[in-house]
Amino acid sequence: MLLYDHPQVYLVLAAFLLAVGIYGLLRRRTLIGMLISGELIFAAASLNIMTIQRFISPDPVAGQIFVLFIMGLAAAEVAIALSIIIAIYRNYRSIQAKELSELKG
Repeated sequence: MLLYDHPQVYLVLAAFLLAVGIYGLLRRRTLIGMLISGELIFAAASLNIMTIQRFISPDPVAGQIFVLFIMGLAAAEVAIALSIIIAIYRNYRSIQAKELSELKG
């Protein structure tokens, strides 16, 4: 009996990635740390979709295509977020979230 033949292994790993990502969003003080935590959440969602596709779905291609779209969105999100972080750093000389009090509405 092989370990990778059970969906529970992948679902537990995805739940762990989601928990670490949410913890990172709540605890990180820099914008880069928050961005990395958001990417962990995207990875957890992708792993869940691939697990469901592998063990439950009759169509093996649908989940893979959906995960490719998620990866494309994640890449676009990182590019936009990093450009915003660079612009914030140029104006405020800091990427600490608490020091950006002028951005509050």
